[in-house]
Amino acid sequence: MRNLCLNLVAGSMLLAGMTGCATNQPKSYDYSTFREHPPRSVLVIPPLNNSVDADAPYVFLSTISRPLAECGYYVFPVAVVDAFLKDNGMPTPGEMNALPLDRVRDVIGADAVMFVTIEEWGQKYNVLASTSVVRASARLVDVESGETLWEGNAQAAEGSGDGGGGLLGMVVAAAVDQVIDSATNRTHDLSSMANNIMVNNSNRGLPYGPYNPEYETDPRR
Repeated sequence: MRNLCLNLVAGSMLLAGMTGCATNQPKSYDYSTFREHPPRSVLVIPPLNNSVDADAPYVFLSTISRPLAECGYYVFPVAVVDAFLKDNGMPTPGEMNALPLDRVRDVIGADAVMFVTIEEWGQKYNVLASTSVVRASARLVDVESGETLWEGNAQAAEGSGDGGGGLLGMVVAAAVDQVIDSATNRTHDLSSMANNIMVNNSNRGLPYGPYNPEYETDPRR
């Protein structure tokens, strides 16, 4: 019974850890600048990548549009934006992140741009355990004024446990977890979870956009 409980805990998402991170954040967020320039549409620039995983920016992009759209914003198709910028002389995320805001306004017509930096991505492995981690920071910027409207942090993690069998079980479970992770790419699911938590955080989340039914009653707006 004890091993079964340990397995259930080890195989689950580290919700307690993420809750702990949330409680360490400031209890309120200053939305005054956001209220001065409330956006209707958002363009997400391919992220800067400080991790060692070359695929991280595009996995992140595949998971950010839905929470933003459900929050009430028109989100420019991320694959189309990526292709458009590459076709116009910006082949790397670094160059894309240097795109002048007035060009975004005049050529694309977005109200705000979301800039993202990926800090950690993928699996951390040690002798006794392995942990899949996603951690990124996001900044929403008004294209007219250049002011930062909102900032958030996306983070989620999932770890392996001992799988029963004491020390040997922990080593085996971590090694198996490393193999499975490379085959199933858990980071996609973790990225989805992290972005949903970031956008919908009750204390620091993004205010509802005009296409959300609760837009008029959102006290943050």
